[in-house]
Amino acid sequence: MKKKIIIAGIDEVGRGCLAGPVVSAAVILKEGVNLEILEDSKKISFKKRLKISEHIKSHSHYAVGLASVKEILDLNILQASLLSMKRALNQLTIKPDLTLIDGNFAPSGLKNYKTIINGDEKIKVISAASIIAKVFRDKLMIKLAEEFSNYAWERNFGYGTKAHLEGLKKFGITSHHRKGFKPVHKILSN
Repeated sequence: MKKKIIIAGIDEVGRGCLAGPVVSAAVILKEGVNLEILEDSKKISFKKRLKISEHIKSHSHYAVGLASVKEILDLNILQASLLSMKRALNQLTIKPDLTLIDGNFAPSGLKNYKTIINGDEKIKVISAASIIAKVFRDKLMIKLAEEFSNYAWERNFGYGTKAHLEGLKKFGITSHHRKGFKPVHKILSN
């Protein structure tokens, strides 16, 4: 009998945010996962995403990796994203035979991988990774919003919405803001 190939999907969220870390998830789906409910995390409502995330977690091997705001500033957002992906993959308890990565870049040193542009829309295991990563990061930003309530992170999750930008102008930056990102940098330069 032929050995079943173990495939991991990996995706990152938070690249375009003005605050918070970049977060990646690596997922290996198990039997019994409902593939019908897996799609790009950006196309699913917050409430529905929470439910689907729990379903994925109970039907997969998964791990999450982060790159901090400092690492984003030190490395640049692309390299920090790749670092968070590598960390997620390294945390997996089962090692995949093949890794499918959303986008067109892969972490260095990775063997047996394929990058897929818009993979979170096309490949179910990448969709699962995007949902896990998004829910993890959203919850993290909601938690940070309890301490830093002037930026509406509980709603915008660190993206540069009107409420977030107004908060930046009025209250300045926090240690969670990415100082190298234009809207934040502009406020620092004034």
